[in-house]
Amino acid sequence: MPLLADVASAIQFKDLGLSPIALDLGFFKIRWYSLAYIFGIIFAWWYALKMIELPGAPMAKRHVDDFVFYATLGVILGGRFGYVLFYRPDMLLSPGDIFKLWEGGMSFHGGVFGVIIAIVLFCRKHKLNWLRMHDYIVCTYPVGHFLGRMANFVNGELWGRETDVSWGMVFPDADALVRHPSQLYQAGTEGLMLMAIMWYLFWKTPARYDPGKLAGAFLVSMGIFRFFNEYFREPDRGVEFILGMSRGQLLCVPMILGGIWLIATAKGRRQRVESIAGTNSVA
Repeated sequence: MPLLADVASAIQFKDLGLSPIALDLGFFKIRWYSLAYIFGIIFAWWYALKMIELPGAPMAKRHVDDFVFYATLGVILGGRFGYVLFYRPDMLLSPGDIFKLWEGGMSFHGGVFGVIIAIVLFCRKHKLNWLRMHDYIVCTYPVGHFLGRMANFVNGELWGRETDVSWGMVFPDADALVRHPSQLYQAGTEGLMLMAIMWYLFWKTPARYDPGKLAGAFLVSMGIFRFFNEYFREPDRGVEFILGMSRGQLLCVPMILGGIWLIATAKGRRQRVESIAGTNSVA
């Protein structure tokens, strides 16, 4: 009976009156999740243009404008194929299901890998410093992640594990158990807190002149936040624990280690920075 009493007194997600549809014109519907992607990309584009106004930028406005297309493909394709490889390898037996993006299923780690590939290919084509470009691009990411996790919450998906905390919620698409609203935890830490960290490092320190330092800080911070949030997020069904860690936590380990290495070796990669945009060089 105690459990039933907790369920009865818990916050009912359905009572919040949220809908995954932002605009319904009958013949055309716009979902919050789609808007999260759109506004996340638009913000990243705008923010990157503001960042390259500072001396020593590794790319010019024309590069930022062109890279938006590469980044979009990297996020979507990397996120989807990462989800298939890490969480749903059974989809490989039904290739057609891989392209059913409207049914959901995106991997954060896959999206990161997709954007890394996009940056490397773009920099090779335009002869840019790929590591310094990474430093700038990672600073634009957290707001999009925040919007995405908020959209997950509005959709009532990706709920957390069972809990007895006073702010626990009952998600109707899950079951009758009280669960952590882990989407909000991720939005706050992996979104807003990470944005604050990257903003401070970029605008208030000379970190952007040490190739790899900002990218490393992003990987370490995101890896730690994601590892922590996995304790509250419901693991994907059918995904076993390895060494006591969820699949998501296991994927965070190389992120954190790689980030530490990038930060530790960043000073050794520093050299006179010649601005692609044509402004003064920075020693």
